[in-house]
Amino acid sequence: MVGLKVPSEQIENFCKRYQITEFALFGSILRDEFNHESDVDVLVIFASEAHPSLFDLAIMRDELAKLLNRDVDLVEKSALRNPFRKSHILNNMEVVYAA
Repeated sequence: MVGLKVPSEQIENFCKRYQITEFALFGSILRDEFNHESDVDVLVIFASEAHPSLFDLAIMRDELAKLLNRDVDLVEKSALRNPFRKSHILNNMEVVYAA
């Protein structure tokens, strides 16, 4: 990962609290083009019993933004509809937490 320290213990606590079974980073944070203006792209998979609302997702996004001190794009794996984008993300992501 280029240029940002991700606090693993805090990410683990975040994931457990929100029933996230996998938390991965993708996009510019994993490449040399990541800079002080870059946001952080996060892909999550929720436990089957978790059903977060849009409001819940917004709260999670804001909490991650504070934790990482960056804007965050939070994406649910199940929401990836474009097969090319989905394939690119899944083939280039870095898993930070897995339950």
